[in-house]
Amino acid sequence: MKRKEMDIAGIRLRGVCKTFHFDCTGIALQRGDYAVVQTERGASLGEVIRRVDDHTPKGEKPLFGKVLRMASAEDMRAHQENARRETEAEAFCTARIAERGLPMKLVRAEYLLDRSKAVFYFTADGRIDFRELVKDLAHELRTRIEMRQIGVRDEARAVGGVGPCGKELCCATFLRDFEPITVKMAKDQKLSLNPAKLSGVCGRLMCCLIYEHDSYARQKGCGTCPSHKTPPPAPVQAPQRDDAEEMTALLTDEEEGTP
Repeated sequence: MKRKEMDIAGIRLRGVCKTFHFDCTGIALQRGDYAVVQTERGASLGEVIRRVDDHTPKGEKPLFGKVLRMASAEDMRAHQENARRETEAEAFCTARIAERGLPMKLVRAEYLLDRSKAVFYFTADGRIDFRELVKDLAHELRTRIEMRQIGVRDEARAVGGVGPCGKELCCATFLRDFEPITVKMAKDQKLSLNPAKLSGVCGRLMCCLIYEHDSYARQKGCGTCPSHKTPPPAPVQAPQRDDAEEMTALLTDEEEGTP
């Protein structure tokens, strides 16, 4: 049985570079609009990046979340209010972490659109017993609390910054997913194995090492590439002329006697 066609909107949620697709059938969304969507965590607000009409999904299970509505003025005000509350929540959480001496670093806090939950992202070397911290946060913020541990690469994406190349971090601008990066990629590209030059602001190998790795790998494994051919013979140089003798031959006797 043929499945019914639907309209799909590519929506980018706040703090995430990756575009997620949602079913927006019956909702007049255009690029640049803001919409409220249903996610696993709850209602969230995001920006419409693109729209695809009359899409026929494959398979039996629904693959896309649902766009609840186009963002209203009230939704935008709630979004701005949440940003203010998140700053206060971050300050309070950072102070409680220091007071309790927990070996963790808070990256950022995030409220759901309806403020039914506050999510705190942090980094740590191992597992952290933050049960007492959660009690402090729940008592102060009067909402459900979720603590989510992330890696250093996700931290760099959330915080942002400038890389060694002088441009904004790839992970914070356009990079959707993190690929595994190895030292072998640097070796194949004949780069200096200096950790200071190969590491990004997150302390891990730079993600850009993978951009041209396939080309270097193909060149290395292909025996017919120009780098493996016999170098062409050097060009034959024309005999050099004696400029002094040629100049003298072109001058007349009268010109030679001219001072």
